[in-house]
Amino acid sequence: MTKEKAQARREHLQKMRVQQQRKERRTALLMWGSGGLVVVLLVGLVGYYLIEQSRVSSLDGVTSVAYDGGKHVASTVAYKETPPVGGEHNGYWQACAVYDKPIHNEHGVHSLEHGALWITYRPDLPQAQVDKLKEVAGSTGQQEYMLVSPFPNLPSPIVASSWGHQLKLDNPDDPKLTAFIKRYQNGKDTPEPGAVCGGPQAITTTADEAPLPQPEQPQQTQAPASPMPSQSQK
Repeated sequence: MTKEKAQARREHLQKMRVQQQRKERRTALLMWGSGGLVVVLLVGLVGYYLIEQSRVSSLDGVTSVAYDGGKHVASTVAYKETPPVGGEHNGYWQACAVYDKPIHNEHGVHSLEHGALWITYRPDLPQAQVDKLKEVAGSTGQQEYMLVSPFPNLPSPIVASSWGHQLKLDNPDDPKLTAFIKRYQNGKDTPEPGAVCGGPQAITTTADEAPLPQPEQPQQTQAPASPMPSQSQK
């Protein structure tokens, strides 16, 4: 009877060990399965975030046009784009800064030629959005190459322009604005990379404060009048 009890006890312990091992395997499978699910969810979330960020910051809406630099003129220019993104321009550039009034296109284009990025907005844009634009302009790390000014009759509430490139926007919080600044400010199409957007030759006045400056014209000396022939010469 003792041997039978011992055998029964061994069988019972073996059975319990088998049950425990099965339980441990099930627990491990559940843990690995849960962990794998978490990993899959995390990968999915990260992938979705990256895809969504790529979508919202896509620059597919940028329009581009080729212009040669270095074409200085003294008169006003009729530009094809609103605001302009290149072409003929005044010999003086606009000092990169934030302006509360419109500036001359011809000065702004010269600043674009130096690598500046020009953010224009409709004069009736809500002040909170104007302040946000100024905040964005001041956080780029290259404020010395940033122009901000109102612009009448824009095709959209906000337009960001660089030399040869332009993006229309409805809201200053649009991540496309930051993406546009990063790509096109002092971008590869800048005709005069490294040129200053300030200095003593830069214009700091707005369009209503000063007309377009004219280059100095050399004084023309009037040729002396030919003497009238004398009576004896007739």
